[in-house]
Amino acid sequence: MSDEKRAARLQHLRAEGLAKGDPLALPLTMASMFNLPGNPEPGVAGYGRMDNPVWDAVEEALALIEDAPVRVFPSGMAAISAALFAVLKAGDRILVPSDGYYTTRLLADRYFAKLGVEVVERPTVAFSEGGYDGFALVFLETPSNPGLDVIDLAGACAAIRAAGGVSVVDNTTMTPFGQRPLDLGADLVVASDTKAPGGHSDVLMGHVATRDAALLDEVTQWRKLSGAIPGPFEAWLLHRSLETLEVRFDRMCANAQVIAERLADHPAVGQVRFPGFAGDPAHAVAAKQMTRFGFLIGLTLKDEAAAEAFINGCAMLAPTTSFGGTHSTAERRARWGDDVAPGFVRLSVGIEPVDPLWQALDTALSAL
Repeated sequence: MSDEKRAARLQHLRAEGLAKGDPLALPLTMASMFNLPGNPEPGVAGYGRMDNPVWDAVEEALALIEDAPVRVFPSGMAAISAALFAVLKAGDRILVPSDGYYTTRLLADRYFAKLGVEVVERPTVAFSEGGYDGFALVFLETPSNPGLDVIDLAGACAAIRAAGGVSVVDNTTMTPFGQRPLDLGADLVVASDTKAPGGHSDVLMGHVATRDAALLDEVTQWRKLSGAIPGPFEAWLLHRSLETLEVRFDRMCANAQVIAERLADHPAVGQVRFPGFAGDPAHAVAAKQMTRFGFLIGLTLKDEAAAEAFINGCAMLAPTTSFGGTHSTAERRARWGDDVAPGFVRLSVGIEPVDPLWQALDTALSAL
């Protein structure tokens, strides 16, 4: 099924099962307990830690987009935790990117290492070189956050499987409308739906998708036993937002292409990273496995002071530490200890009309 067909069906997915008089919009079900006489039955809600009709609707929508069963979580990190706990045990080895999302590394180093799991780190650009023997799980993030390096997913996932490991791909920066890791051989996909899927900067959510029934069962059991469940209202907000994801994502990616090209020609900008550039180190692989090039841009300014002045001086940038919203945001990532230049800025391009957005960016850059 094409992205266009998925987006079209998503608009009418709920209506497919409605009876006469049912509300077209998804009702919000706020319940910790459900009427449960007699013995419990599969598919019948019993307790709020295990069941909620709003989760079911969100998982159905995400499953359509992913073309795979999905389990939702209260954040992207909860989804990542579920994927790791579903696979790893004492004595295992895990490979994680040294330059990817730093909280994933912290989770592995601080908690899984204490449980007897050996944690090995490697830069994103080295993942395509192989060397996966002995790893129970390999965690891939592409494009990497914040550097925007790209891994050949089909090649890496095939090599990981041949070596006897499980591949987990963080697809947060791209969404299934930009990149489809399961179609490229990944065993598990994780994502922070706080970003573009939610898109309105008002909800924390995440999900795990897999076509492996045994892995799905482990993820499901971990959620049930750990209590890492999303609230019904948060799930309702995400369900609402998914209906506009494809059109928002398309606008954001188109805007990013224009903005990146203009940034590359600006005298105040030292370097631009964007997979959509023909000359970008990631472009060849990105063009092969992505349907769009994303909405994130990495730009390097003279120094920390220039980066802060640009972010705080732009009328159409919000200085935030997340991304993927309808509004454009920016952050100097070195403030969190990422291995980037002091003047490196991660720019998340929103859905604003592109010319007024560029005028605001240009004004702030020209004032440096």
